[in-house]
Amino acid sequence: MTIYNFDEIIDRKRTDSIKWSKKHLKEKFNEENSIPMWIADMDFKAAQPIIDALISRAEHGIYGYGHKSEEFLESAVNWQKKRNGWDIEKEWILFTPGIIPALNFIVKTFCNKGDKVIIQSPVYYPFLNIITSNECHIANNPLIYDKGEYTINFAELERIAKDSRTKLMFLCSPHNPVGRVWTEAELKQLGEICIKNNVLIVSDEIHSDLIFHPNHHTPFGKISEEFRMNSIVCTSPSKTFNLAGLQVSNIIIPNERIRNELNHKLTTIDIDPGSFASVAQIAAYNEGEEWLEQLLTYLAENLDFIDRFVKERMPKVKLIKPEATYLAWLDFSNLGLSDLELQQLMQKKAKVALDDGFIFGAGGELFQRINFACPRSLLQQALESIEKSLNGIA
Repeated sequence: MTIYNFDEIIDRKRTDSIKWSKKHLKEKFNEENSIPMWIADMDFKAAQPIIDALISRAEHGIYGYGHKSEEFLESAVNWQKKRNGWDIEKEWILFTPGIIPALNFIVKTFCNKGDKVIIQSPVYYPFLNIITSNECHIANNPLIYDKGEYTINFAELERIAKDSRTKLMFLCSPHNPVGRVWTEAELKQLGEICIKNNVLIVSDEIHSDLIFHPNHHTPFGKISEEFRMNSIVCTSPSKTFNLAGLQVSNIIIPNERIRNELNHKLTTIDIDPGSFASVAQIAAYNEGEEWLEQLLTYLAENLDFIDRFVKERMPKVKLIKPEATYLAWLDFSNLGLSDLELQQLMQKKAKVALDDGFIFGAGGELFQRINFACPRSLLQQALESIEKSLNGIA
């Protein structure tokens, strides 16, 4: 058994990392020496089998066109079976270089100009840009935030789903940024509303391997045959294994008609996994589970560290403790600040680069999202900087 050291500090400043780039931090956060706790990638080395596979592929010396090999597809099939108990077929899988490109092509395929796409704000902000940039309209079904917990407003969902112009629903499962793992009962109620109103579910399940005990992820397409035939399930090893720079995702579509329609659109740009993306996914799904289990333990400990720190040293700040993901949602609404004042406090005084809550849409105001997939010493440094910035306020 390999024991991984997640406490190791690894210098990423000269690796073209968007997260750590001084130029990018200066442009986005007005402070090039900010502690970067924003974009969702991890400050941990990948699992050793992935590193070994990439080194071996690099040493081969020829980097020609790749393709969806049987081994590549089988790795995704076996992973879903092993982690989620979901039996999928290789033929159901389409490749895209990331889920954001997939969502763009899905909107282009299944929507016309002026159609509507349901989201549940506050939500992963590229959802909003994808919809509007494709000349469609956002049909917002804001989550209900009550006593520190988030739930779905099903009555409002049903109302907006009835609109004949509503064609798709972007479901974030688990939800980013609020960290909810939707229960099977919640997914059933949501799915039944969409089926009744001919709304196609697009379930972004990129964080579905990052679930904290005792929560359990339910793939949307696993629930029933009816749901399977009315869904596109978007998966990827990128968040799970810190492979975002390799651009690989698996779009699972059991419905042959829907799959063929999307594949027809995808063939216009002729994309297949590159050689490095392919070997990384195969190594991750076939040999990375040991690393993932150790990662989840470390992340859970980091989350407990945040929880204790906030309660003991920043009592006016509230942590919405996530059931999944390595992204924590912090509520600063009790400080009496505006969004701009809170942003300036984080950027200029704390010098910690967090994602502003308002960019996630309605309901995100006065929140900040913090990425805690980093060595604990760095997390402590960031939290202490935030605490110091609150002196005289909280």
